[in-house]
Amino acid sequence: MIDIWTYLKICEKTIVVYGMGNGADKITDELERRGMKVSAYFASDDFVRGQSFRSLRVMTFREIVENFEDFVILIAFASSLPDVMARMYALDADYEVYAPDVPVVGGAVFDREFYLAHAEEFSQVRKLLADQESIDIYDAMLMYKLNGRLDFLKRGTSSYERVLTHPMRCERYRACADLGAYNGDSVREFIAHFPNLERIVSLEPDRRNFKKLTRFVEDNALSFVECHNCAAFSYNGEMAFSQSGNRNARAGEGKDTVAVRTLDSILAGRSVDYIKYDVEGSEYEAILGSAETIKRYRPDLLVSLYHRNEDMFRLPLLLQKINPNYRFYIRRFPYVPAWDLNLYAIDEDTVG
Repeated sequence: MIDIWTYLKICEKTIVVYGMGNGADKITDELERRGMKVSAYFASDDFVRGQSFRSLRVMTFREIVENFEDFVILIAFASSLPDVMARMYALDADYEVYAPDVPVVGGAVFDREFYLAHAEEFSQVRKLLADQESIDIYDAMLMYKLNGRLDFLKRGTSSYERVLTHPMRCERYRACADLGAYNGDSVREFIAHFPNLERIVSLEPDRRNFKKLTRFVEDNALSFVECHNCAAFSYNGEMAFSQSGNRNARAGEGKDTVAVRTLDSILAGRSVDYIKYDVEGSEYEAILGSAETIKRYRPDLLVSLYHRNEDMFRLPLLLQKINPNYRFYIRRFPYVPAWDLNLYAIDEDTVG
């Protein structure tokens, strides 16, 4: 078993990167750390306008083909747009293409050493999974993270409409907590799909996102939505924060500061039936900060599983300790790379 990084080292092929920005920086840095270099960067024709990236002129793909013979393409940006993913898969059909897994937030790269070091934890999680679909997705994502091959991403996808009927139990969700509320997109989904909805507690740390969230709530007279401008965490206080104004705003880094609160302290004993955790790498801490609520009310949970590689095992194992009655499901919606990978924790002994 070799990982993508080892393969790139031994194949001795020219490495070209499709995309610019943060993902390309992370992949380039990891290659350089392992003694490799990128020979060229390219972008779709619409984006090539005499730009340069890391001191190299950004090429069109036609220029890549004209200038290099035996090359490997590394996809370095993320997309869930069907037309963009279709171009990626079409490229993969004709050339040697990989989408190396680099963590969204810090932490270890998922290479062979990482996989072997945590093989026992992966095995424990696999045994906790409640259905074959979850096992198949989990296995496919582990293999994708090791080798970067797009065909494993194709295997591990789910239908959003189907998830709403199973494993989710939308009819029983009256009180919800939305951790990482962004601009109100999840509030919109809750309203659309939870027919008995009565109350939403929303936490969003980024100031600009929070302003959009509150404007949406006010414009639509959603008096049952309670908004808090803070990050969900394991204690109450303040923390460094990057005010980015997008989905990637996260606690623990940046020059600004943000209030951090436990969900337990915000709810102050109030019940919830459903909690969504999408907090840009702080899921572990956010779960710790809602442990008492989970123990007391056993709500259904949706937990983002893709921000940190270690979350692939430590989040399910943490929740299993907090509530041993949880049954775990994994679902993933189409995305390149392995984003939108979600863990659903369902206590089927609870009733609406």
